[in-house]
Amino acid sequence: MFVIQEHRARSLHWEFRLERNGVLVSWAVPKGLPMQRRVGYLAVQVEDHPLEYGKFAGRIPDHEHGAGTVTIWDRGIYECDKWSEDNVKVWLHGTRVEGHYGQFRTNGDDWMIHRTDPAPEGWEPLPDLVRPMLATTAGELPGNDDEWAYEFKWDGVRSVLYAESGRVRALSRTGRDVTASYPELRGLGQALGSLQVVLDGEIVAFDQVGRPSFEALQPRMNTAAESRVRRLAEAIPITYMIFDLMHLDGHSALKIPYTERRRLLEGLELAGPHWSTPPSETGGGEVILRAASDAGLEGVVAKRLDSIYRPGRRDKSWLKVKNFRTQSVVIGGWATGQGYLEGDLGALLLGIPGPGGLSFVGRVGSGLSESDRSVLRQRLAVLKRDTTPFKSTVPRSQAAGVAWVEPKLVGEVRFTEWTRSGRLRQPSWRGLRPDQVPEDVGVEP
Repeated sequence: MFVIQEHRARSLHWEFRLERNGVLVSWAVPKGLPMQRRVGYLAVQVEDHPLEYGKFAGRIPDHEHGAGTVTIWDRGIYECDKWSEDNVKVWLHGTRVEGHYGQFRTNGDDWMIHRTDPAPEGWEPLPDLVRPMLATTAGELPGNDDEWAYEFKWDGVRSVLYAESGRVRALSRTGRDVTASYPELRGLGQALGSLQVVLDGEIVAFDQVGRPSFEALQPRMNTAAESRVRRLAEAIPITYMIFDLMHLDGHSALKIPYTERRRLLEGLELAGPHWSTPPSETGGGEVILRAASDAGLEGVVAKRLDSIYRPGRRDKSWLKVKNFRTQSVVIGGWATGQGYLEGDLGALLLGIPGPGGLSFVGRVGSGLSESDRSVLRQRLAVLKRDTTPFKSTVPRSQAAGVAWVEPKLVGEVRFTEWTRSGRLRQPSWRGLRPDQVPEDVGVEP
């Protein structure tokens, strides 16, 4: 007999036990058993256990060693190919695990366990990178309403989350690892346990009245220092809003339709202190868009029911319809302010890249908080240059006394409309977008 128990204690791990000479010879395996051939995982040998313990599933009290919850992850029979003090080779025949495994001692109680036969047919390893699919901005809801699903558009930053063996890795839209900035997501890894998944979602912070706030999220987006992250996580907690699934337990979900991906996602029942699976509604776009407006949300995303997931592509099978207009912009310079801001950063000069280079689209001072100015002063100081980065003409009245910078930083503004001369009317600063690069930026309808 063999048994694998999932043990949710101070840290999630699995206990691999083989019946031998009237006891269960046991190893603690922090990452579980590998499914991929020639991939080795640490296995720490622990004390032998009585055979009866192979049936145990339940709660170990807090005051006892190994306090936590134990469940039977798999059990079955095994065939032994080799057994020595330093090397064990077995065929496992269980409900979830079927294959040949070898274990060898590396140092003291430390062993390495690896699979020696091919992975199960059709099984794929967790991908290293899946670029998020992007929605196309639309001025109105799609006409054939019953062929679309509608989700709220969350005012946060996009993140793809990779989970395996109870551990998570969060990547930004550009592929930058942001796991350290959001320690709350570790709990989602624990909740997923042995499940191997790639999730798509939005990291969101809420304001004092419970509305998603891009401005509130700003401090969390721009720091990775452990001590500061800890303080910010208490002051500005985040929630990961999960809306799609691209990989599940060794199988890619990229080529299956949206409705099936949503069914698989909802079947995971992912809801916790810092993660949620918001609803998706088929049809009723006008009602949902109105509800988003009433709740102060940015808008909705409409997704064709038959749409497959196209990594890294902006596709018309996903449409974003906004209640208010926003625009990503590239910072090309800054100007000093007046009054109490004299000599300090007062406004940013903004541009949008195009075939001919960076086009000037206006300047923004409204919405800049003292915290924003502090961050921007530091970020822009190292990007200083002597000449304008704009290929189009900047009006003399707006270029006087400007400090030009390399066009590397992307931000976002809210505005009312585009003027006939291609300028942003009444722009208001919303914050930096470290999840975007200048090459991502273009005019949004």
